[in-house]
Amino acid sequence: MALDILIGVALVLGIIILVHEWGHFIVARLCGVRVDVFSIGFGPRLLGWKRGATDWRISAIPLGGYVRMAGQDLSDVDSNDVAPTGASDELMSKPRWQRALIAFGGPAVNFVLPLILLSALYGMVGLPESRILKQPLQVSYISTSLPQPSPLQPGDRVIELNGLKNPTWESALEQLEHLQAGAPLNMVVENHGVQRTVQATVKDPTSFGWLFGFVPFPPVIDEVSPRTPAKHAGLRADDRILEVNGTPITYWGQFVDAVHQSQGHPVNLKVARNGKPLTITVTPQKGLSDSAENNWQIGVVNQDDTIIYKRVPLRESTEFAVRRTGDYFTQTLAVVGKLFSGRASVKQLQSVVGIAQVSGDAVHRGPSQVIALMAFISVNLGILNLLPIPILDGGQILMLAIEGLMRRDLSMAVKERFVQVGFVFLLLLFAYVMYNDVVGLIPIHS
Repeated sequence: MALDILIGVALVLGIIILVHEWGHFIVARLCGVRVDVFSIGFGPRLLGWKRGATDWRISAIPLGGYVRMAGQDLSDVDSNDVAPTGASDELMSKPRWQRALIAFGGPAVNFVLPLILLSALYGMVGLPESRILKQPLQVSYISTSLPQPSPLQPGDRVIELNGLKNPTWESALEQLEHLQAGAPLNMVVENHGVQRTVQATVKDPTSFGWLFGFVPFPPVIDEVSPRTPAKHAGLRADDRILEVNGTPITYWGQFVDAVHQSQGHPVNLKVARNGKPLTITVTPQKGLSDSAENNWQIGVVNQDDTIIYKRVPLRESTEFAVRRTGDYFTQTLAVVGKLFSGRASVKQLQSVVGIAQVSGDAVHRGPSQVIALMAFISVNLGILNLLPIPILDGGQILMLAIEGLMRRDLSMAVKERFVQVGFVFLLLLFAYVMYNDVVGLIPIHS
C-alpha cells in the first residue's frame, strides 16, 4: 500500500502541479516574460538543470510548486530579492491584463487537462456502462420508509413507460430526467403473467426511487470516505454486506434504507471480507455528503462489478469527457459555495495526506481510476486557485483588477500586508485540514 501511495502522489499531485505551473510558464513566455525558475516543490533545490534562462528544479518540500519570473513584484512569496529593473522581459514591465492572463494560465490548463485525459481514456478503453442498468426494469426492493407508498410492488416488470416499450433501468432514468414535476406517468406492468395499467405523477427528482425502488446493485462497498463513521468503524472496500441488525441484505438499496432509518442509533453489520464473516458496529451521521437529502449516512459508495466498456468514436468520447468535466466543475463549485455559506464544513476538505491516501487507493484499482482522480483533482485545483484569496492566482487577479480600477499601483506596504494575511490564512487552513486527515486515518473500532 505504501508503494501505491508513492506512485499515486507522483502521478496525481506531481503531474497536476507540473501542468499547473507549466500553464503559468507558457503564458509568461507568450507574453515575452523571462522565467528564471520553474520549481516542483518549495524550499531548497534538490536537483535540476538549466536550459536557456530557466532553472528547472525539484525542491525539498513537495507541497506545490512555483514559477519565478524576472522582475516579479517583491511582495510575491516566490519572488527573489532583486527588484524589477524595468527591462522589457520582466513581469512588472508588462501591462496588467497580460499579468492577469499569466496568473490565469495555471488554472486554465487545469481545466483543459481533464478534457485531454478523459478523452484519451474513453477513446482507448471505451465509455463505461453498467450491465445492471441495461437490464429490464423490474422492481426488486422499495423502501418501507416512504411517506407515500409506491403504486408498484416488488416483482413488477415495467413493459411500457409513457409509450417506451420494455424500458431498462437506464432508459427509464433518462426518461424521468426530462420530465417536469407534475408530468403524468402511464405504465403497463406485469407480475406473474398478469398485466395491469398504473398511472402516477412525477413529484420531484426523487420520483424514480419512489416509483421503482432501488436499482438492484449488489451490497458491496466500493469506496470508504475518510473521516466518516464507516472509516472509523473499520469498513473497507470490497466488503459485502450480509446483514443489518440481523436482517439479511440482498441489494445495496436495502442496506442504504436500513442506514437511513437508523435515526442515528448504532447499526450492527455482518459483512464478508475475503470470504470470512465479520461483525462491525457503525453509528450513522447526517451531513456527510453534498446531497440535498439530509439522511443518516455512514460514508460508503456501492460497487458495480458489472461495468463494461463500449468502444465509441473519438467525437463521442470527447463529448462524454466534456460532460464529465462539467460535472466535476459543477460539483466543486457547489462545495465551494456551501463552504462560504456555512452549509458545509471545512472538514470535508482534504490535504496532501488525504489526497495521498485516495491516490494510493486509485493506483490499487487501476489506471482508469488514477486518470479519473487526476481529472477531478485538476478541476478542484483550478477552481480553488481562482478564489480571491491573497497569494493564490485569484488573489493576484483581484489585486490587478483593483489597481486597474484605481489606475495606479498599490503601495508595497499594502501588497505585503495583503500577501501576509493570505499566507497566514492558508497556513492555518492547511494545518487544520491536515490534522483532520491524520485523525481520519486512525480507525476507531466500535
